[in-house]
Amino acid sequence: MKVLVIGNGGREHALAWRIRQSPQVNEVLVAPGNAGTAFESGMRNVPVSATDIDGLLAMARQERVDLTVVGPEAPLSLGIVDRFAAAGLRCFGPTQAAAQLETSKAFTKAFLERHGIPTAQYRVFTDIECAKTYVHQRGAPIVVKADGLAAGKGVVVAQTIAEADAAVDAMLGGDSLGAAGHRVVIEDFLVGEEASYIVIADGTNYVALATSQDHKRRDNGDQGPNTGGMGAYSPAPVVTADVDAQVRTQIIEPTLAAMRAEGHPFVGFLYAGLMIHEGSAKVLEYNVRCGDPETQPIMMRLKSDVIALYEAAIDGRLAEVQAEWDSNVAVGVVLAAEGYPANVRKGDTIDGLSVTQLPDVKVFHAATRLRDGVATTDGGRVLTVCARGESLSAARKLAYQRCESIRWPGLFYRRDIGHRGLR
Repeated sequence: MKVLVIGNGGREHALAWRIRQSPQVNEVLVAPGNAGTAFESGMRNVPVSATDIDGLLAMARQERVDLTVVGPEAPLSLGIVDRFAAAGLRCFGPTQAAAQLETSKAFTKAFLERHGIPTAQYRVFTDIECAKTYVHQRGAPIVVKADGLAAGKGVVVAQTIAEADAAVDAMLGGDSLGAAGHRVVIEDFLVGEEASYIVIADGTNYVALATSQDHKRRDNGDQGPNTGGMGAYSPAPVVTADVDAQVRTQIIEPTLAAMRAEGHPFVGFLYAGLMIHEGSAKVLEYNVRCGDPETQPIMMRLKSDVIALYEAAIDGRLAEVQAEWDSNVAVGVVLAAEGYPANVRKGDTIDGLSVTQLPDVKVFHAATRLRDGVATTDGGRVLTVCARGESLSAARKLAYQRCESIRWPGLFYRRDIGHRGLR
C-alpha cells in the first residue's frame, strides 16, 4: 500500500512512523511533512499544504494513494474526508459535519448538555459586557474559550476576575484569534486531574487507544501559560478500571450513539479531554483527531498493525478487531523554542539529532524544516523526545538523557513530565 499522512507536526511524524511499520505498507507520503519525516526510510515529503484540499486530492490521485490519514483538525474542518470520499478515495477521519465536535466548542457544549453527557456548566456569548457580567456572577477561577479553532491558543484558565475580563476583551474585542474568537464559551472551572481518552471509531463501534496524560502548562509544576502541550506519558494511572468503565458507558458510547442519531456518524479519532475528580470523569473538550503530544508516546506502545485498525474503521468492522499494547510505559518530552507559546525564535540549527538511537528511544520532529540538508527550528514545539521503559521513572530517565544531547539557542523543556504519575 501507499499511504498519505496529512500534516507536518510531531503527531504526524509519529503516525507516519507507526504506519510505515505495517507489513501492508511500502511507502508513506507526508504532506507537507517536516525534517524528521524527510529523514525516515520509506517516507517521502510532498510539498502540498495540509489545507490545500484541491492540491491534496489531485496529488492523491496522481500518486495512486491507497489510504489517507488526516493528522490536524484544519483539513477536517474544511471537509477533506467528504471530498476524498466523493472522489472514491479512502480517507480516515470524520466528515465536516462530525468534525463540529472540535470546530465549535459551542456546538459541543450544547451537544453534551442535550444528551446528558457530563461536562461543566457553561454559557455562550458574543457580547463583551454580557460575558463579563456572567464572569462576575460565577466568580473565579473560571474558563474562557474561543468557540472556533485556535491552534491550541484559545483557552484561558483565569484564576482571577481581572484575568477572565482580559480574556473576554482579547477574544471578543480584539482579533488575535480571528473568527475563532468572535464567540466565546465561558464555563465553570473543574477541579481534578486531566487525562486524554482517545478512541478509533467506525460510527458505531470503537477501539480505545492507550490512555495518556498531557501537560498543558509551559513551566514546571504546571505553572505558566497554557500551551498545545509540553509532554505526555502513557498509560495514565488516574484512569482506573472504574473510571475507564464510566468513560466508556457515560461519555464515549453515548457520544457515538447521539452523533449517529443526529445524522453525523463519527468515523476517525475521537479524543475526549477529561477532568477526573474522586473517580468521576467530565468532558473538558472533544478533539476529532489524535492529540499532540499524546500521539507520540501512544504510538510508541502500539503493537498492532495500525493499518488494520484504520481500514476496519472506514469499513465499519471495528467490532472484529482489537489493539495490542506494549506493557511498558512511554514518555514524551516536548523541546520548545525560545518565546513559545508567544512569538518564537526560528531558523536555528538543531545539533545532536545524529546521536546513536536506542531501540526504546525515538525523537519525533514537529516544527522543523530542512535547510541545505540540515534540520532547523521552524516554530514553537520543535521536537518530542520519547522513550519506553518498564516503569514511568525508567522511561523518564531515558527520555531526559536523550533531551540533554540535543541543542539549539533558546531551547527549553519541562523537567517534570509524568510527575503526577510518579505520585
